[in-house]
Amino acid sequence: MFFCLNLLLFLGLLQYIYLFMNYKLIFRFFRSALFPFSILYGFVMSIRNLFFDWGFFSSRSFSVPVIAVGNLSVGGTGKTPQIAYLIHLLQKDFKVAVLSRGYKRKSKGFVLASSEVSVDEFGDEPYCFYKKFPNIIVAVDENRSHGIQKLLDCHAEIDVVLLDDAFQHRKVHASFYTLLTSYDALYTKDFVLPAGNLREPRRGAKRANAILVTKCPLEISTEERQRILQKIAPTALQQVFFTKISYAPFVVSESDQLPVASLRNYAVVLLTGIANPKPLLAYLTEQQVAFTHLSYPDHHSFGAADIQTIQKTFAALEGENKLLLTTEKDAVRLQGKIERLYTLGIQTDFIEGGKDFDTEIRNNIDSFY
Repeated sequence: MFFCLNLLLFLGLLQYIYLFMNYKLIFRFFRSALFPFSILYGFVMSIRNLFFDWGFFSSRSFSVPVIAVGNLSVGGTGKTPQIAYLIHLLQKDFKVAVLSRGYKRKSKGFVLASSEVSVDEFGDEPYCFYKKFPNIIVAVDENRSHGIQKLLDCHAEIDVVLLDDAFQHRKVHASFYTLLTSYDALYTKDFVLPAGNLREPRRGAKRANAILVTKCPLEISTEERQRILQKIAPTALQQVFFTKISYAPFVVSESDQLPVASLRNYAVVLLTGIANPKPLLAYLTEQQVAFTHLSYPDHHSFGAADIQTIQKTFAALEGENKLLLTTEKDAVRLQGKIERLYTLGIQTDFIEGGKDFDTEIRNNIDSFY
């Protein structure tokens, strides 16, 4: 009897270990079981889109060009660096405004960026735009239509509005839609929530003027791009572009900068509170940087306990050459909480066809003036 009981316990332990080792498989099975709910959700979203397409639900246009950047999938597809790319492209010739919903901010309604507004009130990504680009206007509003009108009321000099994460916000009729999809998580092989990660059915991609396949590997071949194009199957009026993430050659603090290559001589604590830190980890490993990674959820609000953990981890590093490194988005949430913090910037680069994309954007703006 005792032997049988121990055998059952042992077999139960083996089963637990097996389940733990295959948690991803179980997670996929659980999501597959939710597929009927995805059918219902997809049906509701399809009806909603049809009502907007047929004019039963109204979409508002504005007297200035509105360029929307978004995706079909939840999670990070590179919207922040793409908005930054558009700011770099346009700010010399136009008065640019950026409007975001301000995800996880501790405020409601329309808020205009200023020195009196904190990152907690504003949201980390729009606050990062405000700090990085002093010549543009940045605001947040969960109601994009209301937010655009408030921006134009406050700043009549605005020439173009960039809408961050607004592909599904159909109460605004943007003049140009840029749809992003990650190379390693194409919307073409995904399902709508909750069984998949899509916010709406795949056919919603037909509303896009340009589709950007983001975070591509540097060595992506012509054949691979052609294979992806066949999966996306763009319309005759759509162009598909392939982009990659490039990292800045320097890490920067408030008073200093260091070449990335020099980080291999330092012991580094890397702090990330972003959706997908894997490309950054791969990049630092490729640069032969030895680092200890402290990972936090996307848009994480760093509290006193987090700061204490970070400081203890940093203090435990051996040697005199050591530093704290984070992303630009995380840096604005750590501002005033940690000293001698270095940031590594990123940008979007087009693998090819960048000038064609720029021309499309400029032509859309020029059609208004």
